[in-house]
Amino acid sequence: MSNPHWLQPTRLEGETVSLLPLQPEHAEALLHAASDGKLWQLWYTSVPNQDNIDNYIAQALADQQAGLALPFVVVHNATKQIIGTTRFCHADSQQHRVEIGFTWYAKSFHKTKVNTECKYLLLRHAFEQLAAIAVELRTHWHNHTSRAAIARLGAKQDGVLRNHQKNNDGSYRDTVVFSIIDSEWLIVKKSLHFKLQQAYR
Repeated sequence: MSNPHWLQPTRLEGETVSLLPLQPEHAEALLHAASDGKLWQLWYTSVPNQDNIDNYIAQALADQQAGLALPFVVVHNATKQIIGTTRFCHADSQQHRVEIGFTWYAKSFHKTKVNTECKYLLLRHAFEQLAAIAVELRTHWHNHTSRAAIARLGAKQDGVLRNHQKNNDGSYRDTVVFSIIDSEWLIVKKSLHFKLQQAYR
């Protein structure tokens, strides 16, 4: 059984973005961010739309209450706008393992330093505050952009879960699993620092 006290709502602040605890009142701002690129049309990922945003947030908060997740909105510091969301999920408080997932950003912020800084803030919190022994990152086999981005963070591919999930249309999702373990954090941290210094925005 998961310990609901392991993951506590917190604010993670960076130079370009800050991660704030997700709240129901963030629904409209998240829909506005998702409309930048009509992200809900991407078939290989799950981005909320007008029809399911309330359930999307409610499920995230229910998982948080159960100690399984810690959801955030991503705020662009310069404009104070919410530009996406991310969360710790599938948390195992007994083994001190957690996954970073449900991550998406407005299209305008793709290929910027936003994702690198978000992952840095989450990984730092996981390893330095939560004492995690491993952090997983998972993505759809066909989401090649996400797979490349995860690899650039310094995560290593553990394997592929074939027929991992059944989709609404009857097809199956193959999930690629990556991870960073605690003994790798210092070198990954150093690499992320360098990448953030090189990024233009």
